[in-house]
Amino acid sequence: MVKEGDLLWTPSRAFVENSNVTQYLRWLRDNRGLNFADYDALWRWSVTEIEAFWESLWDYFEVQSSRPYARVLDRRVMPGARWFEGSRVNYAEHMLRAEGDGNAPAFHHMSETRPLATMNRRELGRQVRIVATQLRGLGVAPGDRVVSYMPNIPETAIAMLAAVAIGAVWSSAAPEFGVTTVIERFSQIEPKVLFAADGYRFAGKDFSRIAEVKQIVAALPSLTCVVWLPYLDEAAAVPPLSDAILWRELLDHSDVPRHLFAYEQVAYDHPLWVVFSSGTTGLPKAIAHSHIGALLEHQKLSHFHLNLKPGGVMFFYTTTGWVMWNIVLSGLLAGAAVVLYDGSPVHPEPDVLWKMAAETGTTCFGASPTYVQILERKGLEPGKTFDLSRLDSILLGGSPATPESFAWFYRAVKSDLWLTSQSGGTEICSGFVGASPTLPVYAGEIQTRMLGMDVHAWSDDGRELADEVGELVVTNPFPSMPIFFWGDTKGKRYHESYFDVFPGVWRHGDFIKINGRGGCYIYGRSDSTLNRYGVRIGTAEIYRAVEQVDEVLDSLIVCCELPGGNFYMPLFVKLKPGCDLTDSVRLAINAKLRADCSPRHVPDEIHQVPDVPYTLTGKKMEIPVRKILMGWAPDKAASRDAMTNPPALDWYIALAQRRQRTAVA
Repeated sequence: MVKEGDLLWTPSRAFVENSNVTQYLRWLRDNRGLNFADYDALWRWSVTEIEAFWESLWDYFEVQSSRPYARVLDRRVMPGARWFEGSRVNYAEHMLRAEGDGNAPAFHHMSETRPLATMNRRELGRQVRIVATQLRGLGVAPGDRVVSYMPNIPETAIAMLAAVAIGAVWSSAAPEFGVTTVIERFSQIEPKVLFAADGYRFAGKDFSRIAEVKQIVAALPSLTCVVWLPYLDEAAAVPPLSDAILWRELLDHSDVPRHLFAYEQVAYDHPLWVVFSSGTTGLPKAIAHSHIGALLEHQKLSHFHLNLKPGGVMFFYTTTGWVMWNIVLSGLLAGAAVVLYDGSPVHPEPDVLWKMAAETGTTCFGASPTYVQILERKGLEPGKTFDLSRLDSILLGGSPATPESFAWFYRAVKSDLWLTSQSGGTEICSGFVGASPTLPVYAGEIQTRMLGMDVHAWSDDGRELADEVGELVVTNPFPSMPIFFWGDTKGKRYHESYFDVFPGVWRHGDFIKINGRGGCYIYGRSDSTLNRYGVRIGTAEIYRAVEQVDEVLDSLIVCCELPGGNFYMPLFVKLKPGCDLTDSVRLAINAKLRADCSPRHVPDEIHQVPDVPYTLTGKKMEIPVRKILMGWAPDKAASRDAMTNPPALDWYIALAQRRQRTAVA
């Protein structure tokens, strides 16, 4: 049985020598006269001499700017740090400059409506330039917002690159989002153009979005144009909206040669895109990033922490409503191809993604730990079924990964595999802690802190913690911090989100432990973490233990503060078909928690539930359930439009009502 911290893999000498990190170390030695013994020494320099580090990335990646910058960083403050003032860059220009001879693949793409196909870099560049030119013709100017309600397909990526290329501000929503969720997001930023598809297919079922698009358009008076993509009905010749432009009509224009196309190089503080928090409570935060911040961060991420190279192929299962979509596309910066997939990850067969990985020659495969658990329960062993000879790395993201998930890959996929677990957030469009190809892999452990990310674990009173669980904080600024929240004119909401606990220090809202070798463990959100009689318990460790009990399919736990300093910590379990919450199952769950964790991890009650509520981005809705049980009005505690399974919430609302009646009686 694999245990947390067990050594699972060590990189070969050749793997280390051929890595992008090692190439960068050689460059620092030859061009800066800097010698670092190992990754840890490099990291410490990157968070100590932060101006020198980020300037080295500017030079190493040969950032193209039409004007020189005045200084790397104006001052080491958060929030408010200004990076590379005076420069003018364009994110899309760098995404598309690695065109080479044009025949290299840019996208491998597949969906439940389309077979696997490939688009090369020349064709991608051609379509982006045409769409960008047509957007300019429609009156889109730098700073205008362009949004999409489209699936994870090439057309969406092309629309994003085209909008960014002319200095417009991009934002996207996945087509499975409900109308209210989309309007809550897009109404904040008042878009000028909407790209919309007629629907999508998931698990073999078509979902029309024509009615939803009409409602969204009616609620956005700022729109001057809708570009319509017939996706489910590709033969449709007339859009269902008056004055809408068909996607094919937008593309039906002559190519704009590369040397004649002008990218809009924008100022250091010009917004690139707006991404949104999950929106489970309150109005979603409209988080704006800059071209410079995302460009430098994604160059660093794709090269050093994902080790992507020309000829490589990156896949991560995501939708256009999750920040991972933006991150996956950044693989183009490294000259790698990107795999776009739209549909169910387990339809028509549970191994559909692995078949696609084999056929595309995927080198970096990404998914959530939840997906791994599905495969493990089904007894799948993709490494024995498909040719995965080109696969050299795995990216796990979205939630904490267990030692068992790590072990499954080495057992069922490939023994020689750089397995990475990484953690960050929508707020930075990247990761705080992640991977280096020069380091070994330990079960359940995130390898290291990312370069330039001055990450620490702090106690509630701001003390540094070693090998103890604490708040994840960042003590120095970094370029991919949000430049602002849209509409937050005085920065009040931005400050309250990250800086109200430790002034001048970014508090992310995750619990983290950093061990002596620099390995990291994420223990769930600190604002939903269980605080029971002063002992802080990460929900991730509860789930890891509970979901090893044979009868348990899924689980959710919360801890509610009660009057008099008391606590109520119920555990909710969704059981496998045919199973009931008998006394023996309860005893097994409690025994597992007591043995694997501690007596304090044993819940006050265990309830069998029909379902566990999830957000559209795959997060368990711990905070909304906790608020409901503490007496919040359900519509104030949770947005059903931001859920994958809205009816799941009804059971918890009924429980809260029963508890309230009992308390009154």
